[in-house]
Amino acid sequence: MASRGNWNSKVGFILAASGSAVGLGNIWRFPYTTGKNGGALFVLVYLISVIVIALPVLLAEVSLGRFSGKNPVGAFKELRPKGGWKYLGYLGVITGVMILSYYAVIAGWTVGYFVKAVTGKFNQLDSAASAQIFGGFVSDWKLQLLLLAIFIFLTVYVVSKGVSGGIERFSMILMPMLFGILILLLIRSVTLPNAAAGLEFYLKPNFDALTPKVILEAMGQAFFSLSLGMGTMITYGSYVSKGENLPSATGWIAFFDTFIAVMAGFIIFPAIFSVGMDPAGGPGLVFNILPVIFSKIPGGIIFGPLFFALLSIAALTSTISLLEVPVAYFIDEKKWHRRTAAYIVGFVTLLFGVPSALSQGGLEWFSKLPYVNMSFLDLWDLIWGNLSLSIGAFFVAIFVGWIWKSSNALMEITKGTENFKFAFFWMIAVKFISPALILVILLSKIL
Repeated sequence: MASRGNWNSKVGFILAASGSAVGLGNIWRFPYTTGKNGGALFVLVYLISVIVIALPVLLAEVSLGRFSGKNPVGAFKELRPKGGWKYLGYLGVITGVMILSYYAVIAGWTVGYFVKAVTGKFNQLDSAASAQIFGGFVSDWKLQLLLLAIFIFLTVYVVSKGVSGGIERFSMILMPMLFGILILLLIRSVTLPNAAAGLEFYLKPNFDALTPKVILEAMGQAFFSLSLGMGTMITYGSYVSKGENLPSATGWIAFFDTFIAVMAGFIIFPAIFSVGMDPAGGPGLVFNILPVIFSKIPGGIIFGPLFFALLSIAALTSTISLLEVPVAYFIDEKKWHRRTAAYIVGFVTLLFGVPSALSQGGLEWFSKLPYVNMSFLDLWDLIWGNLSLSIGAFFVAIFVGWIWKSSNALMEITKGTENFKFAFFWMIAVKFISPALILVILLSKIL
C-alpha cells in the first residue's frame, strides 16, 4: 500500500506551496509583462487582482484538498461520485504533465545560462551578440534534450523522496536560498547609476495608460502565477493537517508569491534603465537583454551567475509541484508506490517534452507548425498554460461555490481558526467575482 504522506509543519507547507507558485512566471514572465504594459500601473492592477481573483480560488482549492485528503480526481469523486466532475480532476492531472513537459524545457535554459554566466560567456556582450548566443543555444537540439532530461531527473528525484522527506525538505532549503539571492541582486540593482529612472517607471503609475488590455494582462498574470486551475493546490492541500489555519497559510502563500514577483521587478527595471535599454523587451528580456546588462554593470561577473541560479531554483520548485499532481493521482487511485509513479510519469513527461525542446530551431517542423503559425512550445503554452488553467480554475470556483456549496467549504476552512474575518467576502468572491473575471480572461485568450 502506497503512503501518501503529510507536511511536517505549517512552515513546510507554506514554503512548498509558495515554491510551487514561485517560478519562471514570477521572475521571467512578470517583469517582461510589466515592461510591455507600462510599468507601475500594471503592477497596481496585478496586486488588486491577486486579492480579488486569485486568493479566493487558492483558498477554495486548498480547502477542497484538505477536506477530501485526495488528489484532484479523488477529491471530486469523494464529493460528487456521480456526474462528470471527476473529469475536471483528470483535466488537472493531464494539465500538470503537459505544462511540465514544456516548462522543463525553459527551466533547462536557466541551467544552460547559469553555466554560460559562470564560464564568462557574457563578458563584453552587445545586444546583437546576445541574440546570436541565444539563437544558437536553443537551436542546439542535443543540448536542449540533455538539459530537458537533467531538469526532469532532478524533479523526479525530489518527488520520489516523498512529501516531507522530498518536497518539504528541499523546499525548506531552496526557498531561503531563493530569498537570499533575490535580496543580494536587489541591493546591487537599486544602487546602480540611473537606477532611479527604473524605479520611477516601476513605482509611479500613469493612469492615462489604463486600457482593457492592461487590466486583462494583469488579471491573467495574477491568476497564473499562483499555480491555480491545475490541481496543484488541491493536491498540496490534501497533505495539510486539520489543525492548520488555512486562511493564514494561503494568505502567506499569496504574499510570498507576489513579493517575489514584485522583487524581480526591483532587480530588472533599475538594471535596464541603468544601461539605457528598452523595458518592453518581451519574452526575450531575461535571456537576451539581461546578459548584456550583466556584461556592463560593475560586479556583473558575480551577479549574472547568481541571477540564473535564482531562476533555476524558482523553476525547480515549480516543476516539483507539477509532477506531484499526477504522482498523487497514481498513488491514491491506482495504489502505485511513490517512487514507481514518479519515475514512470517523469519518463512519459520527458517524451512529451521532446517536441518543445526541438521547437526553438532544433527541428524546423516543430518551430513553425502548419495552420497555427507558431512553435510547438508556444502552442502547448497557449493550450495548457492559458486555456486549460482558466477552464480548470473557473470550474473549481463553480464547484466550491455552487455544487459543494461555499457554506460547506467554510466549515472546512474555519477548522483551524477561531475567526475568519473575510468569510463573507470570500463567499461572494468564489461564487460571483472570481468565476466572472476568470471567464473574461478565458474569453480574451480565445477571441
